[in-house]
Amino acid sequence: MTMGKSRQDKQLSTHIHRPNDDGTVREQVKAKAVKLAGLPIYRDRPVALLTDLYQLTMMYGQFKNGQHQRRVVFDMFFRNNPCGNGYTIAAGLEQVVWYIERLHFSDEDIGYLRGLRLFSEEFLQVLRHFHFSGNIDAVPEGTLVFPNEPLLRIEGPVFEVQLVESALLSFVNHQSLIATKAQRVVDAAATTGKGHPGPVIEMGLRRAQNLDASVFGARAAFIGGCQATSNVLAGQSFGIPVSGTQGHSWVQSFPDELTAFRAFAQAFPDNVILVVDTYDVLHSGVPNAITVGHELAAQGRNLKGIRIDSGDLAYLSKKARKMLDQAGLPDVGIVASSDLDEWTIRDLIIQGAEITAWGVGTHLITSYDCPALGCVYKLAAQEEAGVLQPKIKVSENASKVTNPGKKKVLRFYVDDQASADMICLEDEQFHPSQPLELFDAVHTYKRKVIRNYELEELLVPVYVQGELVYELPDLAEIRARVERGLSRFAPEVLRHTNPYIYHVDLSRSLWDLKNDLIHALRPTT
Repeated sequence: MTMGKSRQDKQLSTHIHRPNDDGTVREQVKAKAVKLAGLPIYRDRPVALLTDLYQLTMMYGQFKNGQHQRRVVFDMFFRNNPCGNGYTIAAGLEQVVWYIERLHFSDEDIGYLRGLRLFSEEFLQVLRHFHFSGNIDAVPEGTLVFPNEPLLRIEGPVFEVQLVESALLSFVNHQSLIATKAQRVVDAAATTGKGHPGPVIEMGLRRAQNLDASVFGARAAFIGGCQATSNVLAGQSFGIPVSGTQGHSWVQSFPDELTAFRAFAQAFPDNVILVVDTYDVLHSGVPNAITVGHELAAQGRNLKGIRIDSGDLAYLSKKARKMLDQAGLPDVGIVASSDLDEWTIRDLIIQGAEITAWGVGTHLITSYDCPALGCVYKLAAQEEAGVLQPKIKVSENASKVTNPGKKKVLRFYVDDQASADMICLEDEQFHPSQPLELFDAVHTYKRKVIRNYELEELLVPVYVQGELVYELPDLAEIRARVERGLSRFAPEVLRHTNPYIYHVDLSRSLWDLKNDLIHALRPTT
């Protein structure tokens, strides 16, 4: 075992259950997975054919050549942080577990594949009895991660590891992307014009690409720091607080705006937030909201807020704030929406906008400016003569040269702050009592020595020999992991524009192995 685990690592280890744990622990882990499968968004959904056709054709080729049981190791990683960010938030592991737990081929699946006339009946019968028997190690959801670090390490028969590639990439790519975008938005809204945190509500259901993108996007946004979602199915599925009041059509459906406001206040007297931009914010919407606010006060209730969904949000919010204060309603909040993102929010705050909460939809749920994370799934090792041998992909594009071998990722903390990460071979050991020299894998003259450090091993066991050994944390725990992670990185790494490039180095052994394999593959002349 690696020595010198950090406090963070000790907290993490409470969720890891090794195969030799007693039966009670294993049953608790399994019960959590069963409960997960019963959630509305997961229930009764086929998964085996959630794959690219070329995965099945490669599996068939391996089967025909008698190579389908050969053991392999694949790494899932990304090459660039999204949105120009300095880090990425890992997310999607819960969906990975749900998928692996349900992974089997139904009669309908087999019938469809038979109809493609690509595969032999013998192969289809092997698929009928398919189950995942390999190992999966993963970075827990909510961990801050960086380019080229394996987020998942999948080991097992190539027949199995090949099949799961496309689905796993889909889950982790999407949720990690949205969690990271959400954190950028939440960070931008961290202080309002009055210096108080401005909560962000995810409101992107109608603009998401489809059902799964909206529901799992809302989950990822909550991991990234959003306080609530407008998506009721996401709220039911994951226990996320839901938020929403009225649209412009409500106001339009009444003879006049004041009547509409009064009707809503009568229906929801304890949760009155009025949308004030249907006709004229300052000459109609806010004055009518003030009237309703006074009527509620006379009943011993209060107007919680107004929402502005169009126009110059900085100007309108400042004018509205002044009107509300002069009317004796200083506690009425102002919610802003209308195609917001982190940049618009930051500008509005700089301009002194009097906004106390933010509803963010399209630009968050779609990660509008960066619509894909780009995780890849690459072969790192393959069994030959009973021994795992490192494998490398070489390219003229240096960023696409892979790191070979079965690896782990270590994070080094110095004085309780993350100092650097290292990708190293699985069996390498490092001791905090001994100084460690780190060097840039490309510009090797860039070096630094760290001493008296703490270690965190980022990859933890999730499946061992096909058995789930990881107890899935709830969303509150995942959010807490994000917050702990952010608190342990320098602000220069966390800034939105031109962030400091956090060091992710290779160990000397891995660097040597990589270069030896590259040189061995060079053609001789």
